[in-house]
Amino acid sequence: MASFQTRGATLDYDVAGSTGPLVVQLHGLTSSRERDGQLGLNLARALRDHRILRYDARGHGHSTGTLDEADYTWPRLADDLLALLDHVAPGEQVHGVGPSMGTGTLLHAAVKDPDRFASLTLVTPPTAWKSRIPQRETYLANAAMVEQQGIAAFVQRDSTAPSPPALAHAPDTSIAVPEKLLPTVMRGAAATDLPKKKAIATVEVPTLILAWSGDRSHPLTTANKLHERMPRSRIVVARTPYGIMAWPGLFAEFITTVDARDLVA
Repeated sequence: MASFQTRGATLDYDVAGSTGPLVVQLHGLTSSRERDGQLGLNLARALRDHRILRYDARGHGHSTGTLDEADYTWPRLADDLLALLDHVAPGEQVHGVGPSMGTGTLLHAAVKDPDRFASLTLVTPPTAWKSRIPQRETYLANAAMVEQQGIAAFVQRDSTAPSPPALAHAPDTSIAVPEKLLPTVMRGAAATDLPKKKAIATVEVPTLILAWSGDRSHPLTTANKLHERMPRSRIVVARTPYGIMAWPGLFAEFITTVDARDLVA
């Protein structure tokens, strides 16, 4: 375990491996690197001969946070990511992978600094653009619920929400954001969106999009629009738990293929 201070927060991170290209792995909203591992979303676990940087976003897991809602918007989280990369691997090109909020963070970081990334793997892309509007209302309602009724009420309601078919047998996990920060984190999520489509089209690094079906918070429409806009992208959709089980292998194959092309170039 190690830590890095940036903009009022301390980010908790670890690096596995000592040689090879660096892969940075992010997580989703209210999750953490530990919780994503429990959900089977530690996609880098099948990689060999790489260094794996995993960290908890501000306000999540073992990282500290602030009470400024703007700090939890994806452009600000992208600033955290780029600052951490400058600390851990200054000047080095890296592979980026992350679900949902991690996808939003990676896309904003890639728009800001496209040369930093050798590849992107965008996992379960979240609502964006028009579909973000109703999601904002959901996040604001969740923030109000936590403030008025406590985190237990929110967890109870969340536990009865339908899960996508690909998560049919996922274990029960706990929210990885402290109760005092959760409303702020939710309001930050409500105030953010993916980069504009024209900006996304300028990101020309090799991109793998891993999506699943049957999830209104992570709709296939977003994944398909990203695929349409990003010139070097490939999309794979999981419709059952077996689809998710294949993701680490697909990710490892994708990364090693990109590395091989870079060596030839």
